[in-house]
Amino acid sequence: MKIYDFDIKTAGGQSLQFNQFKNQPILIVNTATKCGLTPQFEGLEKLHQEYKDQGLVVIGFPCNQFAGQEPLSNETMEETCKINYGVTFPLTKKIDVNGKDTHPIFKYLKKALPGMLGKRVKWNFTKFLIAPNGEPFKRYAPTTSPDKIEKDIQQLLK
Repeated sequence: MKIYDFDIKTAGGQSLQFNQFKNQPILIVNTATKCGLTPQFEGLEKLHQEYKDQGLVVIGFPCNQFAGQEPLSNETMEETCKINYGVTFPLTKKIDVNGKDTHPIFKYLKKALPGMLGKRVKWNFTKFLIAPNGEPFKRYAPTTSPDKIEKDIQQLLK
């Protein structure tokens, strides 16, 4: 199984097929609008703007599993990210990243790239970088700021 086998609905309800991102690096981030790490949206948008023309795809996966830090509806959350942080990269509908209702893409990512808590996501803004060949490349802690991922993105874009 590869990342390209997955699809999900965006916050606006459209289908997002991952097979459209073949041969492109993908940065997957579980996000929340009411988290102390929420200002990372600005850094994620900066990466998106800097590298989208070279092929980078940034996708936010909102999650309300950590202290209820994504209480907004899908539509309100998407609008809040645009207005407050200038987010233009795609955001999916809210999902679970842990537990029995974990979205299949996060089951796949956690198995491929376990973290400090094994096959669990620790908190909002855990990041997964996927290589252009579709293989999970590296996992980053929630506190890893987007600018600290830039060198790995540049490496994958070569």
